[in-house]
Amino acid sequence: MLPENTIKSLACQLFEARKTRTQLRHFSRQFPEMTIADGYAIQREWVKLELAEGRKIKGRKIGLTSRAMQQASKITEPDYAPLMDDMFFETGSDIPIDRFIAPRVEVELAFILSKPLVGPNVTLYEVLAATEYVVPAVEIIDSRIEQFDRDTNEMRTVFDTISDLAANAGIVPGGRPVRPMDLDLRWVGAILHKNAVIEETGLAAAVLNHPATGVAWLANKIAPFGDQLNAGEVVLSGSFTRPVRAVAGDTFHVDYGPLGSVSFRFC
Repeated sequence: MLPENTIKSLACQLFEARKTRTQLRHFSRQFPEMTIADGYAIQREWVKLELAEGRKIKGRKIGLTSRAMQQASKITEPDYAPLMDDMFFETGSDIPIDRFIAPRVEVELAFILSKPLVGPNVTLYEVLAATEYVVPAVEIIDSRIEQFDRDTNEMRTVFDTISDLAANAGIVPGGRPVRPMDLDLRWVGAILHKNAVIEETGLAAAVLNHPATGVAWLANKIAPFGDQLNAGEVVLSGSFTRPVRAVAGDTFHVDYGPLGSVSFRFC
């Protein structure tokens, strides 16, 4: 593990980077001995700073759920981070681009829990039973740590991404809420339009074969830290499309078929 003072210093840098929209160099380049445990330790310290400023945790996100992304990141499991209350935006709204550094959008399903999920040994079926409804959602991801190093063009490591709140920056829920037992969630499809052009399509089965699998994984993963998923929390289960870059003026419309749509514009 990195020294505690180093972990706190890096967390402070991320806290300020989000405020000032200033990208940081790769932590993993500065500290080659860095581990996944260090990444989560930095993330936790950053969240403490957000909570001290009055922010609240409204849910969680799960990332790197696809096989391709895990192989690219050289890991064998997803990552996770909290969703803060100032990361939620309404469908149909104009979202200020100056809230972000290098925003990209991903297509997801969000689980809204009616019961707590306490690991270990939470199953997919327990997730479905504890879910009040599932709703379409678009995640906005960002890079407070450079995605590619400015000098070497090397891609950041998973240690950097985990430190950086697993890249999360926003969520736009919308569409039609459905009860999780009313349809086979694996077959939920989506078409992502950017400026009226189809950029991505996908099926929710790309998320670990079933999006609820990720929620169960998360409940079990955080259990050793004395943590749990709580009733009322929103859990983003993982993207089933590639991320699409966004700049000011871009309009996004994600069509989930019978589950409705999510739309917004960066301004």
